Parts: sequence; structure tokens; C-alpha cells
Amino acid sequence: MPKNSMHQLEARVSEACDLLWDSLVDPREAFLDGDGQWWPEVSVDGQSPSGTASLVRDETQLAEVRRQCRLLAATNEFAINGMENRISYLVGPGHQYLATVRKGVDAPATLVMEVQNVLDEFTHENRWQSRQQEIVRRMDRDGEAFLRVFPAPDGLTRVRFIEPEQITTPGELKRTPGVSFGIQTEVDDVETVLGYYVDGRPVPAEEVQHRKANVDGNVKRGLPLYFAVRSNLRRVEKLLRNMSVVAEIQSAIALIRKHRSATRNGVEQFVADQTSATPGSNAPGVTKYAPGTILDAPAGLEYDFPAAGIDAASFVTVLQAELRAIAARLVMPEFMFTSDASNANYASTLVAEGPAVKMFERLQATLMQDDCTLLWRVIAGAVSAGRLPAGVRELVEIQIIPPSLRVRDQLRECQVERVAFEKGILSPQTWSQRLGFDYEQEQKNIAVAGG
Repeated sequence: MPKNSMHQLEARVSEACDLLWDSLVDPREAFLDGDGQWWPEVSVDGQSPSGTASLVRDETQLAEVRRQCRLLAATNEFAINGMENRISYLVGPGHQYLATVRKGVDAPATLVMEVQNVLDEFTHENRWQSRQQEIVRRMDRDGEAFLRVFPAPDGLTRVRFIEPEQITTPGELKRTPGVSFGIQTEVDDVETVLGYYVDGRPVPAEEVQHRKANVDGNVKRGLPLYFAVRSNLRRVEKLLRNMSVVAEIQSAIALIRKHRSATRNGVEQFVADQTSATPGSNAPGVTKYAPGTILDAPAGLEYDFPAAGIDAASFVTVLQAELRAIAARLVMPEFMFTSDASNANYASTLVAEGPAVKMFERLQATLMQDDCTLLWRVIAGAVSAGRLPAGVRELVEIQIIPPSLRVRDQLRECQVERVAFEKGILSPQTWSQRLGFDYEQEQKNIAVAGG
């Protein structure tokens, strides 16, 4: 066959393939969202898994979700603002931990002081206020926080973080019943944890505290706070970038001259004449005008000002809609997430029945419960070292006082507390705690001042 005929056939086949390729529809495209991310599966093998257990199938998916949300938490300004505000309201200046006598029992005051000394030593040694902030940050960023407990022979307990990616299932245990996501549990009871695999090595469950968020109780690993809105955050970032770039380009161009009847050579000559007539100008076609300059355009020459066509309001409306969707996920007022206080004020938002207060109270309660569990491990370590007597838990309890969330009328609160104190239902110690004072230290200060 002649070469020309062969080339013609190849060209015809290529054109036919191009037509087929252009008309090809990938049926999987329906399962992609706007950012090219796959939708989560809703059923497997005819079964419909329920709850959050169906969202992440294996450790690879979990690592990818965590990577995406970590990137947002490190680079997206709105994500950072939301997380920092949650830390401020949940932790604030730090929780107070107080040892008190358990109701209905008699315990010596010296025992309460010894327990308080153990708690104070633990919070000081572990820089607990900073560590508590990091716990909230890790749970929001990664969906979970792992704390490993190291009791010392002298009764002092230290805690250190374990990175989530260190908790993985060893290859030889992939098919072992009860072992998945780096956690070993009872085969028939996922909530009874037997141990963790840290860097491939088993660690007993009593040495690790696993705090997880945004999942059901029977799910082994937590999900990041921004898992549900990570696409929204990416769109917000792109939209804000594009708005800024477009505005920058439009505002950088002062005006455009339109030569209706000029040829290309004529326009080029006009540009050259304008450049040479402008002292100090080293850019072609640049003419500087003083403020208030009035231009007289000759016939066939028009001036167009592109900056006048910037309609930023339409883009801002879309941006605010996306930000409200993300703030709705956080159950936070928009101003707490965007730092834009034009639509709300602090006093009308943080009221006793406000959604934000209710949400923060729930999160604080969970944080306090986990802290209390950890503190009892600390006390158990002191008992094992002989610093505290056995059975201390039956005599002493731990009170945890978080920062106040509501807008406070301090004068009214003081009047109510004064009545309660005079009626004998409020102790001076508790009154001092509510005011943020150390009762024992204040008594010493009063004695020194009186002496």
C-alpha cells in the first residue's frame, strides 16, 4: 500500500478515535464532588453500615483524611481561627483541679492536702495548661489524641503524646480478630480495649489514654473536626485567592485607551509618542495623571476604566455563604469563626441558652471527664509508690472547675454568693475558687498583712 494511502487511513482512524473519546462519559464522574474527591461509600456487598463506622474503611483512608485536615489546620486562616477560638473557650487560662472530701465520709485534712500536692505536682511537671490546649488542638486537627502515662517510682507521673500515625496494625496481625487500626479490643466488644500497637510494639491499655472525637463509641479511631467541611474550606481558600488576584489585576490597570479607527502601526506610534513625552517614564505606554485630571479624548479615542467594573460584593456574598456553612459545622457564631463581628455581638451570643454555650459546655464536660480519668491514674501511681494510702479514692474526690462561658454580671453574682455564704450553704473555699483565688494562699497573705 502506498505511503500516502497509509497516512490517510491513520489520519481517519485518529479522527474517529478522537470523536469517540470526546463523547466518552465516565460513569464514575457522578460520584465526584466539586473538588474531585470521591463520595464515601454507603453500602458494601449489599449491606448498609450505619454511623461513622462506614466513613473510613482502613488505615490508609484514615491517614489520607488526617493529611488533608492537617494541611487545612496549618495553612487555612479560617480553620486556624476556628480551632484557636475553641481552645480559648474550652481551656482558657486552664482548669482548676481540687481535692475535696467525698460526701458522706470523714477524712483527715492532711490526706486531702497530700492528694492536692500530688495533683499540683502533676500539673506543674507536665505543664498541664499548655498540654491541655494541645489536647484540644490535636482532637480538632486529627480527631483524636493519644496520651501515654509514665508513672515513676517516686510517685510522680509524666505524660507524653503519641502521634496518631504511630498507632498502626503490624503486618502479621492484619487478619487477627479484634485487631485493627492499631488497637486490640475484645472480639465481641469494641469498646473494651486491651492494648495499642505503637510503632509495631504492643503497649497495655492502662498505659495509654485515647481521646477520640466526632465518631460513635464503637468506632476505634476519631475523625478530624473539619472532615465534613474540608471541601468548603478549600473552596473558600480558592475563592478568596481568586478575588484578591482579580482585584489586584483590575486595580493595577489605571485605564485602557481604545483607538477605534487607528491601525496597529498608528497605535504603536501613539504609544511611542506618549512614552517619549512623559518625563521619567521607563514603561511603554504609561502616562501619569495628577488627581482630578480631566481627559479630552479626540475623535476615535476612548478611555475605559476597568477598576470601575469591580463588583466585589457579589463574590463576598458567596464567600460568606461558604463560611456560614463551616461555622454551622462548628456550632459557633459566624464572628467566632471569621472574626467579623458586624453580624453579632458577644453579649447577645454567649448567653446561658445560646447554642454556642450549650456546645462548649458539652465539650468541656467531655474534656473534664477525660481529665478526671487521667488524674485518678496519677493518684493510683502515687498510691503504688507509697506516697498515698490505699483506699484514698473512697475518701477523696476531685473537683474540676473550667473557665466560665457565659457573659457574667459580676455584681449580681457576688450578691447571690454572699447570701449563700451567710446562709451557710457556700464555703469560703468554694467562694474563693469562683473568684479565681487560692483560699489558703489568701489566708496567708491576710495573716502577713495583719501582722
